[in-house]
Amino acid sequence: MPSAGRRVVPFWGLVAIVVALDRVTKVWAESALADGRVIAVIGQAMQLRLVHNPGAAFGIHVGPWSRWVFLVIAVGAVWLLHRMSREAEPGDVLRRWSVGIVAGGAAGNLIDRIISAPGVVDFIDIGLPTMRWPTFNVADMAVSCGAVVLAFSLWREDARRTAAPPA
Repeated sequence: MPSAGRRVVPFWGLVAIVVALDRVTKVWAESALADGRVIAVIGQAMQLRLVHNPGAAFGIHVGPWSRWVFLVIAVGAVWLLHRMSREAEPGDVLRRWSVGIVAGGAAGNLIDRIISAPGVVDFIDIGLPTMRWPTFNVADMAVSCGAVVLAFSLWREDARRTAAPPA
């Protein structure tokens, strides 16, 4: 239990913020880009274009049950991340923030799997004319960035344990 005066980063608050940003941008993308319109943000290097992804990251697809398989995986991930948040040391703000952000991204795409029949709404398209990164969304950015920060947090914790003298 955190001591008095210590502020605990609210896991569900971070999830809600990421989900809200993700939903607002996806609703906008479906409205503004539905007719096949492409908006050049930085020439051809960064464009906004609507794509529906029935699979997972990078278009991974596991057949006709993909939607439900990835839905179950997302629910499990959010549960595991919530547990990681609760078990983190009270002072480990980096860990608490990162798991909340990753969970928010997972929840954002989970919501799309439930409400969007064609698949997860992706709209950020980066690359060169002949080489493009898979199109992504705000939830994907939250998962990716949060996972990098979480990995750093876990590495830092492991380094502290290794450096500490044995008891």
